[in-house]
Amino acid sequence: MRSKLPSSFVNPITFGGLAIAAISFIVIIFLAVLEYFAKSPNPYMGILAFVIVPSVLLSGVAIAAFGVWREHRLQQSDRPIERRLPTVDLNNPSHRTALALVAFGSLALILFSSFGSFKAYEHMESDAFCGQSCHTAMEPEYTLYANSPHAKVGCVQCHIGSGAGWFVRSKLSGSYQLYAVLFNKISRPIQTPITNLRPAQETCEQCHWPKQFYSAKLRSMTYYTSDEKTTKWELDLLMKIGGGNQSAGPTNGIHWHMNIGNKVTYVPTDLSRQTIPWVRSEGPDGTVHTYRSTEVALTAADSIANPARRMDCIDCHNRPSHIYTPPARAVNHLMALGSIDPTLPNAKDLAVFVLETPYSTTQAGVDSIKIAINEYYAGNYPALLTTKRKSIDQMISEVQGFYSKNYFPLMKADWKAFPNNIGHMYFLGCFRCHDGKHVAENGKVLSKDCNVCHAILAQKFERDTIRIALKGIKYQHPVDVGDEWQTSNCSECHNPPASKKPRAIGEHVTK
Repeated sequence: MRSKLPSSFVNPITFGGLAIAAISFIVIIFLAVLEYFAKSPNPYMGILAFVIVPSVLLSGVAIAAFGVWREHRLQQSDRPIERRLPTVDLNNPSHRTALALVAFGSLALILFSSFGSFKAYEHMESDAFCGQSCHTAMEPEYTLYANSPHAKVGCVQCHIGSGAGWFVRSKLSGSYQLYAVLFNKISRPIQTPITNLRPAQETCEQCHWPKQFYSAKLRSMTYYTSDEKTTKWELDLLMKIGGGNQSAGPTNGIHWHMNIGNKVTYVPTDLSRQTIPWVRSEGPDGTVHTYRSTEVALTAADSIANPARRMDCIDCHNRPSHIYTPPARAVNHLMALGSIDPTLPNAKDLAVFVLETPYSTTQAGVDSIKIAINEYYAGNYPALLTTKRKSIDQMISEVQGFYSKNYFPLMKADWKAFPNNIGHMYFLGCFRCHDGKHVAENGKVLSKDCNVCHAILAQKFERDTIRIALKGIKYQHPVDVGDEWQTSNCSECHNPPASKKPRAIGEHVTK
């Protein structure tokens, strides 16, 4: 039977390419239907349906086109001098059929490619793609994000924002990330801060309106000491938030650093921006002060390796969505809620100890926590296994749950690997600059005085009277350490070097 197509279309290469394209098209339709009806779409489904398989389809079309071109050249090989393009004769039925087929196929390909490209773009902008496609690498960050205050804010809203320019930059950066994941070149843990992150003024400030930050904020906090009785104590802090709008309230305070009226520039000497020997501030009236550390010198090599950076929201709020919580802080919170029974002997110390013990995998950690807590009470307080069995089991469950959401051994990711610059308890935070050792040319010092940022309104220890004063009281450390708490940074005790082994239970009291 005579073919209805030109002879150049009839060849094994073209038929093979068309077969690949046809099968790929059927697979795309099948995967799209599965994704549409799935109750919980798998993140890998979108990659297959709208990225990988369409690439195979286009490859099939290219192979088919190559087959036509090759067959045509072979048919013309007996006249090598003539270089003729294929002739389309609309009076020839086979040519009309071929033209209609090519035109219809091209139109269909354009339509489906446009739809597929949109779906691919849509999928690559989804939280599931960002957090679950590269499961091992992104599991820590995605887990923390899902339990953060910004869990309803899409990843791309902060990491990319609007506009084509940053979208293209993010995809170029993502190309290397894909290579790193495929060839196991990823950093463990993932390095932060992200040096090419979009400025906070173009992302965070689209929702958080800095000019409306004002006045002060009361924070009531509950702590438990790491002694056998797990002594409770409470603290009321008036945080001097300050703001950027003179008519809304005082503009001094913590948010004095905002880029509304003041410009703060600094130079770090490390990638994590924890060591800052040079700070420059420029007020709205043009007054400039340059502060230099009396302990850490800024060398020319440091200035080249780490260019001066203008301070923005992310320099303090550097973990807005991927928040690793220190175990001592988490256990305080769980005890204050009643989720962990504070009457269990050494409950605070034991919970922190088992969390800080290194484990090979998350599952090994979860299993070991249960064994360790049961063995501790069986060996030291055996009667409690009967009288407090329910409380012990609940403690185990709460500690295991916290561990699985904050410790990721395979990626070497935990709270110590990611400094949080809010506050100064577990990391340098505010004390990176406000350490009392940054001095300007005129002798002005970046103060370390507690009252610069907050006032302690009240403090109460269990079985003791409350100390309260509206103008603020002098802080009393829960453990007698003399004047050490005034001369040393909090993090020196509350976040000892990671190289140290977990301390023995009861070795010393922590906050």
